[in-house]
Amino acid sequence: MNQIEKLIAEMCTGGVEFKALREVAMVRRGKRLTKRQLSHDSKFPVYSGGVTPMGYFDQFNQPANTVTVVKYGTAGFVNYIEQKFWANDVCYCIKPKDPRELVNKYLFYALKNKQDLIKSLVTDAIPAHLPTAVINNFKIPLPPLEIQHAIVGILDKFTELEAELEAELEAELEARKKQYQYYRDRLLNSPPPPYDINVKLRDIVSYSKKRIPASELDQNSYVGVANLLPEMRGKTDSIYTPETGTCIKYETGDVLIGNINPYLKKIWLATSTGGASQDVLVIRLNDCNLTSITPKYLYHTLASDDFFAYQTQHSRGGKMPRGDKVAIMRYPISIPPLEVQQEIVTILDRFDALVNDLSHGLPAEITARRKQYEYYRDRLLTFKEAE
Repeated sequence: MNQIEKLIAEMCTGGVEFKALREVAMVRRGKRLTKRQLSHDSKFPVYSGGVTPMGYFDQFNQPANTVTVVKYGTAGFVNYIEQKFWANDVCYCIKPKDPRELVNKYLFYALKNKQDLIKSLVTDAIPAHLPTAVINNFKIPLPPLEIQHAIVGILDKFTELEAELEAELEAELEARKKQYQYYRDRLLNSPPPPYDINVKLRDIVSYSKKRIPASELDQNSYVGVANLLPEMRGKTDSIYTPETGTCIKYETGDVLIGNINPYLKKIWLATSTGGASQDVLVIRLNDCNLTSITPKYLYHTLASDDFFAYQTQHSRGGKMPRGDKVAIMRYPISIPPLEVQQEIVTILDRFDALVNDLSHGLPAEITARRKQYEYYRDRLLTFKEAE
């Protein structure tokens, strides 16, 4: 940072000039390919938006190290593709006109740093898109070439270090998940005798039959399959809330399970009252069983690989399989005494907090590192505009 600040103080005493992309870069759309033209056996990836290729093609229309900005779909997303590829027509390909004025990698970092602003310029039309005129007129700071190269060098190194650290944290997180799964399966499936009391799920729970008006729900209290998080990570606020009709009512202590694509393992233990869509199972302990089993123990029993494997095995449908509600109620569980349940819950809650809680543990560490990287990138790419 000190090196860059010194260079700016020496070379940009009056500020830095900002220029529209059309002045310093060529902005071109890719060329449309259909899915029928793609093959996994072809050499070159085909990009439309995001970081995952939509398929592969036997030709390329863009060289390696090309900056792209998505026009439709994930409009405004900025990417840097390091290999030869085919750009589909839903993304812009942006290249410096003169490398003696604009460094290609600096162009990427300057646009990536303003990705949220670019996304805010997407139209409300159907389909939503980033207009060509908007991206052509989008301004970026253009410091002297020496400063651009220095910024690229620092951010490349920072990106490398951040990627290494994230890889280490991801590996640690994966190890913790496996450890969590091992202890959960062992604690829940192998209780010591004489506590092995096997019952069917239908003997202790029922599906909620209560309804709640949609007008009483908001983004936080409405739960659909879309805002249940995969891999047993709870839920987030919904971007959609029904305005009419009624929904399945859930209450504190109910277990909500996504019933579409059960292999995604979507489950949440309700901490409040609200409404759920028809594709969410709302499972509630029967009143007569409240003294023999706790909601938390029930949740951990259902948030297991064994249960989701069972739900998946008994699902129906092709592209979007759904669990069989009748078969799910035949799932066998063990019910040890309450004091044993509490011991199991205490152990599993600790693992759950470490692995899944986005506010604590390893996921928060990963998020913190990403924010730290974004903070320094923003500092490096924020300039006073020349008058």
